Amino acid sequence: VVYSAVARITSALMVVNTVHWFRKGLRLHDNPSLRDSIQGAHTVRCVYILDPWFAGSSNVGISRWRFLLQCLEDLDASLRKLNSRLFVIRGQPTDVFPRLFKEWNITRLSYEYDSEPFGKERDAAIKKLASEAGVEVIVRISHTLYDLDRIIELNGGQSPLTYKRFQTLISRMEAVETPAETITAEVMGPCTTPVSEDHDEKFGVPSLEELGFDTEGLSSAVWPGGETEALTRLERHLERKAWVANFERPRMNANSLLASPTGLSPYLRFGCLSCRLFYFKLTDLYRKVKKNSSPPLSLYGQLLWREFFYTAATNNPRFDKMEGNPICVQIPWDKNPEALAKWAEGRTGFPWIDAIMTQLRQEGWIHHLARHAVACFLTRGDLWISWEEGMKVFEELLRYLPVLRGIPAKYIYDPWNAPDSVQKAAKCIIGVHYPKPMVHHAEASRLNIERMKQIYQQLSCYRGLGLLAMVPSNPNGNGENSTTLKGFQTGDETKEVTAPSGLHVL
Repeated sequence: VVYSAVARITSALMVVNTVHWFRKGLRLHDNPSLRDSIQGAHTVRCVYILDPWFAGSSNVGISRWRFLLQCLEDLDASLRKLNSRLFVIRGQPTDVFPRLFKEWNITRLSYEYDSEPFGKERDAAIKKLASEAGVEVIVRISHTLYDLDRIIELNGGQSPLTYKRFQTLISRMEAVETPAETITAEVMGPCTTPVSEDHDEKFGVPSLEELGFDTEGLSSAVWPGGETEALTRLERHLERKAWVANFERPRMNANSLLASPTGLSPYLRFGCLSCRLFYFKLTDLYRKVKKNSSPPLSLYGQLLWREFFYTAATNNPRFDKMEGNPICVQIPWDKNPEALAKWAEGRTGFPWIDAIMTQLRQEGWIHHLARHAVACFLTRGDLWISWEEGMKVFEELLRYLPVLRGIPAKYIYDPWNAPDSVQKAAKCIIGVHYPKPMVHHAEASRLNIERMKQIYQQLSCYRGLGLLAMVPSNPNGNGENSTTLKGFQTGDETKEVTAPSGLHVL
């Protein structure tokens, strides 16, 4: 009894120094791992580990890096208001944490759960290092609406491969958890952050130039990064009265393809905006407008598709590859570097495709329907080039054809059909100022449809593959069953996913 009492007193007197590791989840609202880490702690340091080598060698383009750095700057500014700071540390997590555990006398480590295979492997290694150092580890789910491992467990240990099956599974799950309270001075309580005078020099957010990027001629950011911007956009998104009144799918027009001041996708991707906060804001608004009626699952359409793809990727380390990927159709794609370069650089001769690729290069973002179009053109629509090659381009690039500004609207999608007199008047001669179409679209589409039919006929010989995506009958390849970069169908929710879509998972 005496020993037990002494142990309790010793525990109560023990100093708790915690470090919170930001990866995604770059926010102070709905951050349960940070909240729980602060409770009972004497000190807290929020860190972001940046690998400078990765910045210089990866395929990730300057637009995404700029967005990330802006997110970190915004996070640091928010922490300053709490008399804290963000510690940006260069290096590899497995090298950094053992040093931090010792230098800062860390007793507790917290971070957001990462469902992706790479993240799981990385976190397992860090958890082992923490255990060896006697450091408590706190992990909470907040990047997804549901516990994805629980969804897979309900499905017999396998990821659901149809959206319909996924919906059935989540209908059996417990309700989505409400967002954790925002980290405020009251939540921080007596917990403090030791900050040195040379903090900016040692732990400041680096610039793009410091990471080795050439910023000469870089246009202003279309998507300003950070939690502050994300929350502002969320309010704008919810204020769209016409959409709110009827809760219909937004009608598409040309302006829909431009970056919207209410767009949220990159903010969800980097965790500047909590998907749970978005979910409950939608729910509250629906009940307010619809007189407290229960919202249908369709209200959360894009959020649930996001969740579905994360679930499909959870236990599949080859999710973004074709070879060795159990849910990806193995297709003998052509190798055509010249055609790939024309597609990537917006020189196909098809204005619709070239404008999209130019927008991607300039802004680092394109609408999901535009992604669909250029992906289809690259793969089974026209060029018969692997989606993996397209993914590399998207990762790097992550109004747009001024040469065509004089072409009349009736010819803008097929300027090669404009009479010579029209081309001369527009000061844009097809084949001189703007390239001729690199392929004959109708012929290429017809040939590729035949190739897809042959592949699916071969696959249909195998048991269990009868529900694989249909080949479109539309010779122009623009019907409901058009495929995305990974070769799977989204037009019919009952079809099996035959490959993942890593490019637009939020």
